[in-house]
Amino acid sequence: MPLLNVRDIDTFYGASHVLHSLALSVEQGEIECVLGRNGVGKTTLLKSIVGLTPPRRGTITFKGDDITRMRVNRRAHLGIGYVPQGREIFPDITVMDNLRLGLVARNDGLKRVPDEIFDFFPMLKPLVDRTGGLLSGGEQQQLAIARALCGNPELLLLDEPTEGIQPSVVQEIERIIKRIHHEKKLTIILVEQKLDFARNVSQEFTIMVKGRVAREANIHSLTDEVIREYLTI
Repeated sequence: MPLLNVRDIDTFYGASHVLHSLALSVEQGEIECVLGRNGVGKTTLLKSIVGLTPPRRGTITFKGDDITRMRVNRRAHLGIGYVPQGREIFPDITVMDNLRLGLVARNDGLKRVPDEIFDFFPMLKPLVDRTGGLLSGGEQQQLAIARALCGNPELLLLDEPTEGIQPSVVQEIERIIKRIHHEKKLTIILVEQKLDFARNVSQEFTIMVKGRVAREANIHSLTDEVIREYLTI
């Protein structure tokens, strides 16, 4: 049974129909990359899974449980972590306090930021007393991922984690995601525009066109021909 099963969902923003009978299945321990041109509904898909834009029709199951109408905080407690596009860290509180906020999603009652967070993100350790707004874009992105990991998720949703980040930091984030996946056996759904990054970290891909799934396959099938057909502007 898949860890996550999205079955024929229709999601709307007001009267605007964004996702059309969309289906997606993700196995335990898999990294799935969701690709597509701007405006096809990739972010809406992640928000539907996490509960910010619940679908009007269709179902979403996680670990076999129907979460389609479940509140956002309950989904977090079940083990779904989310790093939104733009990071959305809190700029006026410290790095440590941002991380502590991630602990709220845990089910084990842990009140202290785990040591593994600073093992995965060593650059955050000397910055724990700095306010989030003083960090660089790359540092904020690492903080956002680290905060989500503080909730001890089984499924991590990442919305364009390389957006607006310099190449050297992109490489660092790639290394961190690979390590987290390997060591924690974490399942990840990644929305991404950088194709080299997607190819390097993912096992499977799904291409969306106008709110629907147009193509899905193993990442090795993401050929130049497929890219020209579905992704080239």
